[in-house]
Amino acid sequence: MRETNTYDAVSRVNHWIVAAAMIGMLGLGLYLEYGGLERDAKSPLLNLHKATGVLVLLYGVWRVGWRLVRGFPTPASAMPAWQESAAKTAHWILLMGILAMPVSGLLRSLYRGRAVDVFGVFTIPAPEKIEWISTVGAAVHTYLGYVLVAVVLAHVGAALKHHLIDRDSTLVRMLSGSTARRSDVG
Repeated sequence: MRETNTYDAVSRVNHWIVAAAMIGMLGLGLYLEYGGLERDAKSPLLNLHKATGVLVLLYGVWRVGWRLVRGFPTPASAMPAWQESAAKTAHWILLMGILAMPVSGLLRSLYRGRAVDVFGVFTIPAPEKIEWISTVGAAVHTYLGYVLVAVVLAHVGAALKHHLIDRDSTLVRMLSGSTARRSDVG
């Protein structure tokens, strides 16, 4: 991995596409679980969730690969060691979640004997039912989902803290690639 002080255009586009997709998928997943929907109303949304999850996985492989090749920028400003460690941990959890959420969702569905139709373009056929794989996939999908909601909220909160309180370029460089400190331009 190489070290840099900002995010290139591809990294920024990857970040925002996956951020929107993952937040949307987490929101839809929570709605499916707690929205009180009848089975008939839930089914088309669940199919949308599964099909979109496959696309998130395909794009996510690219996004995670790009991040691993490009590396992570150095912090925009000095911070306590615990904050730097927390930021690195959060970034790794988010990257892992980009891949683990759709994979665990697929395992949950496919090994329960349910094929996944991807918007009528292609279908991933269900292999033989293996209940324990489906159960493990369901558990990972559920509990990692809760972890990701918490980490996404912390990530957004930290970005806002850097922008509004620290007045550094952490958020600005993910929006525009600029390394100018916010206190220098505002």
